[in-house]
Amino acid sequence: MGGKRRRHGAAFKAKVALEALKMQSTVQELAVRFEVHPQQVTQWKRQALEGLETVFAAQRQTDRKAIEEEHARLFEEIGRLKVELDWLKKKAGLFE
Repeated sequence: MGGKRRRHGAAFKAKVALEALKMQSTVQELAVRFEVHPQQVTQWKRQALEGLETVFAAQRQTDRKAIEEEHARLFEEIGRLKVELDWLKKKAGLFE
């Protein structure tokens, strides 16, 4: 029973979970094909289902954050340009 414990990367887990979600093969068939325990296939499938919502929520948060950063940059530029315009108006008034 002395074997080295295998570690699977995220890409492999995602591949197995996606195959399990497709439901074209049984869990047992997937376990044999990918050489993992059937319980592991079930666990990765459950984790994938639970994590799907966060995938789309994270994208929305990223989009919102990018928009907020762009707004902050534009407002900063507007403020700078307004200060420059006021300064130019003031200086132009001296030469009239």
